[in-house]
Amino acid sequence: RRIMRVAILIGGKRRVRRLIMAAGLGIAASLIGARGLDALVDGVEPPDTHIPVSTLVLDRNGRLLRAFTVADGRWRLPVTADQVDPRYLDMLLAFEDGRFYEHPGVDPRALTRAALQLLANGRIVSGGSTLTMQLARLLDGGSTRSPSGKLRQILAALALERRLDKPRILDAYLQLAPYGGNLEGVRAASLAWFGREPARLSIAQAALLVALPQSPEARRPDLHPDAARRARDRVLDRALAAGVIGPREAQTARGEPVPTRRRAFPLLAAHAARRALLSAPGRREHRLTIDAGLQQRLEDLARERAGSLGEHVSVAVLVADHATGEVLA
Repeated sequence: RRIMRVAILIGGKRRVRRLIMAAGLGIAASLIGARGLDALVDGVEPPDTHIPVSTLVLDRNGRLLRAFTVADGRWRLPVTADQVDPRYLDMLLAFEDGRFYEHPGVDPRALTRAALQLLANGRIVSGGSTLTMQLARLLDGGSTRSPSGKLRQILAALALERRLDKPRILDAYLQLAPYGGNLEGVRAASLAWFGREPARLSIAQAALLVALPQSPEARRPDLHPDAARRARDRVLDRALAAGVIGPREAQTARGEPVPTRRRAFPLLAAHAARRALLSAPGRREHRLTIDAGLQQRLEDLARERAGSLGEHVSVAVLVADHATGEVLA
């Protein structure tokens, strides 16, 4: 009661709500060690981990020609951890969940720290949520701003960890994390903000991709570049403190500008890709005999020549392997 009275004097009812949330976090943290929690988790049905992903059309070497949005209009490209720059993964774990491979879905240490920081600072300094808890929230779609919502998230995360191993949980997070607008997943975000696959990223790019999912709309680089830069730099500071990057790398990364526009997704051999989709609409991946590099050069050439020939001119170019008959572009 004394804490409550002090809270009201200092910050009013909003601070009281924060204190209640902190108490809820502390109670939840203490529950993790209780034996009765096992039985409680056994009765929890984990969120559905089936995540619809965009249909891809690839060239003969596996390069992306064209992707299609999922049914709700979102870009959610399939991706696994081995397709992502290792430095991004190191920064993600350092910033979001340093004990990811050790905890059972919930980190009591992180929850307790978050509660104490909330009590001491009167604001949320760190959320205490593990990647598994964040995945549970993304799959469930419910709010975790109340103690009951946080407890529901905790139980769902524990249930998820009983059914999925760590690599599958990480892959699911990488596919579902929000990045602003209709972008979901690190691969869609990397293509949209940097125009490249996430297999090779600069330190600054990796840090930005770690920062955006926390507040994807408030930190959208095309709408709020200053907020995006500040969030990126906080990730860099944490990565430096954790020894993931060195001082010189951090300094160089801070000097790199954040993107201020969203790039278009690859759209090569657009009509052939569409035809492949319509021929087998249930298939999630289509591979054509086309060579993406050759296709890009010929599209550029055709566009340039058509423009010089006149306003109402169409140009068609076909390149095939004379030995096999395979269409290359």
